[in-house]
Amino acid sequence: MTTLTDETIIVTGASKGLGRSMALHLSELGANVVLVARSEDDLEAVADAADGETLVAPADVRDADAVDRVVESTLDRFGGIDTLINNAGISGLSFGEERRSLVETSEDEWDRIMDVNVKGVYLFTKHVLEAMLERGQKSGQIINVSSGLGRYAIPDAAAYITSKWGLEGFTQGVALEVEDDGITVNAIDPGGRVNTRIWEHLPDDERQEILQPDVMDDAAALLAAQGPDGVTGESMTAAEWEDRLE
Repeated sequence: MTTLTDETIIVTGASKGLGRSMALHLSELGANVVLVARSEDDLEAVADAADGETLVAPADVRDADAVDRVVESTLDRFGGIDTLINNAGISGLSFGEERRSLVETSEDEWDRIMDVNVKGVYLFTKHVLEAMLERGQKSGQIINVSSGLGRYAIPDAAAYITSKWGLEGFTQGVALEVEDDGITVNAIDPGGRVNTRIWEHLPDDERQEILQPDVMDDAAALLAAQGPDGVTGESMTAAEWEDRLE
């Protein structure tokens, strides 16, 4: 069984869905988990459900100063950072509504998706890597939560698709930058639709195929447990990561 005793892991988007499930699972495995999302009340509820040490760190991933405060608070509380899970993201697909074509996508909506899904990942990765490198720890993991739409496309979701294809390139590029520092950078995706509010409008026959929010728990733990010689610069579904690392 994977153990992460005393490892310190930051999880963004930790208040619900995939992020909440991963955070609770990592806590069960012994990790100190830093919970990041905008709602402090929602994060407190996750902290109350966790088995181990947690730090509630409300922040907007688009705000550089807020990201810096999360990293500094983590260092003050736990002394270091072992893993960052960039899970916070938005799809721009309205609940139960038709997807919008590029022509119908407003500039504000485009910017909002890019700011959360791309800029937010850049800011957290930048600040966490700075902390890892300054301490010369020669180890660490960056785990980016991607999507199947980071590898293929569908119509009427150009903003989200662009953000996830960008995340895939970001993962590969940063992995090359820090591979000599013992830091791994990888991407993971659920491998299908996950049971969140965005799919509530689907008919029952399609909902039967929806994955549960814990679908990435084991794979995320395996990635977080990697050493400096671990796999880096790769992107796979949760099931593929489990097959690769178990």
